[in-house]
Parts: sequence; C-alpha cells; structure tokens
Amino acid sequence: MQAVVINQYGGPEELQMTTIDQPTITADEVLVAVKATSINPIDWKARQGLLKGMFDWQMPVVLGWDVAGIIVAAGPAVTKFKLGDAVFARPDIYEDGRRGTYAEYAAVKEDKLALKPTELSFEQAAALPLAGLTAYQVIHNQLKIQAGEKVLIQAGAGGVGLNAIQIAKYLGAEVATTASPNHHDLLKKLGADQVIDYHTTAIQDVLHDYDAVFDTIDAIDDGLAILKPTGRLVTIDGQPTDAQKAQGPTVTSWWLQPNGQELAILGELAVQGQLQIVIDQVFPFSTAGLQAAHRYSENSHSAGKLIINIGTEA
Repeated sequence: MQAVVINQYGGPEELQMTTIDQPTITADEVLVAVKATSINPIDWKARQGLLKGMFDWQMPVVLGWDVAGIIVAAGPAVTKFKLGDAVFARPDIYEDGRRGTYAEYAAVKEDKLALKPTELSFEQAAALPLAGLTAYQVIHNQLKIQAGEKVLIQAGAGGVGLNAIQIAKYLGAEVATTASPNHHDLLKKLGADQVIDYHTTAIQDVLHDYDAVFDTIDAIDDGLAILKPTGRLVTIDGQPTDAQKAQGPTVTSWWLQPNGQELAILGELAVQGQLQIVIDQVFPFSTAGLQAAHRYSENSHSAGKLIINIGTEA
C-alpha cells in the first residue's frame, strides 16, 4: 500500500510517500480502507522527535491518528462491525510505529471504532476523533462541567478548543476562551460567551472566580490565578508541579484514551447540530500534500481542522 512515512526525525521534508505492507490485523481488529485522515499537533511533534521519551519507534514511521473509511476485513472476534461499514476512529498508537493513518489502509481495534453517521462526510468524520475525544473527555469526564458553571478554555480556535467550547455550552456552562482577534467571530458563533485577545489582555485582569479551566497551552499558573479555591484545572499540554497542586484548586493532566462509544456520542452531537465540525483546509494525499499540511499546522494559527483526502478504494 501507499503510505507517507518518516525515515528520520526532522522537519516536514522528512515526510515521503513510499510503498509498505498493509497492516496484518489481529482477532479483535478491522482493516479500514482510509478515505480521510487529519493533522494534529501531536503529528508534527512526533515528526520532530519530541515523543521519543514515550515511544521508541524504529524507522520508518507512519504518523497520523485520525481515520475515516470503510471496513474491508475483520478479525474473527469482531462482532459489532462488518465488511462495508463506514467507520471512524482514533486508533491506538502502536509500538512498532508503522500503523499510523497517513496510509491507504489502517488497522483499528473494534472498541475504538464508531459507525460514521451518514450525514457526515468522510472528511468531517476524520476531523472528529482525536480533537473531539480529547475535548469530550476533559470537559465531560475530567472537569465534569455542570450547567451554570464558568469554564475557561485556553486557545479556543485550535482543534481541541473548538470542540471543547461547544461541548461545554451543550452542558450548559458559561464559556470564556482565548484567541487571536480574527477568530473571535467564529468562536462566538460556536457559543463562546467571552473571547479574550491574549495578545493584549491577561486573563487574570478580566476573569475571576471560575469553576474550571481547560489548559491546552501549558499556562497552568495563569489558569490557577482565575479559579475559585474549589475550582479544578486539567491540562493536556503541561505537567503540574507539586507547588501548583498545593495551591488549593485541583490540578491534573490528561492524555486522550481512544474510545469508540464516546466517539459515537460525538458523531450524534454533530448530526443533531450541537457540535459543528470546522474544517480549515483539505490537502491531497501526497508527499507535497502532507509536507504542506504539516507546515501549515506548525506555523499558522488557523481555526479548524486540516484534512488529508486519501480516498482509498474499498
């Protein structure tokens, strides 16, 4: 199959199209003919070698952790999905580093899969898994946002932030967020009650007595400064220090746990119109396309997801 791989850590130029073997599925996995994938910050951080402390991959490595496509093979233990099903998922990060989604086919465990709603395109479905699940698990499961609470979501125009704002509003919260001025109108349309220009305004100057903070930019001290003593903060970009944990509010970090059942919930919210999927740009499945997508993600402050259209025949 065709896949875009890296043969060493480095810049976007390390992404190259090549031919590798299709993944061999185990009893509880399916093989998905990939129609679309997406770019997340973890992709280019991995490409740079910043995840070497977590994953000791052998080259070549196939990056990518969002997939939407059609099942073309299923292991004997798979019971909830069948050949021909349109699905989407955030697959596991495999230890061999060869099973990313920048490829024509991807292996996915059954419990990570969700049926793709017919109302969503493959491109829309590919935009949801990593960013959407991260937002849902932090807002709903970890922070346990309740109606009427005040929550700050740092960097609302990012893929995670866009979903977090909408999920928090769906749960009845009052939502503040930070963003560049060119994204303020979009974030207000998505439900943000207050959008702060982080270039000119410190959040401590305008926000006080908040119930919760979702930190996506490793600004834990800033978040703590606006919380009630009984407040809580979850970060996905930093590691809380002992001093930060001792200040009063609850401070924890979170790493996404792939979950097909929760992904199905997100798909249903999107169909109901409660969760708008924002796509910034679609790139072709090619060496040039992946390199351009990585540069755009790494260097821009776009609002919305960057999609790779693969379109593999099922």
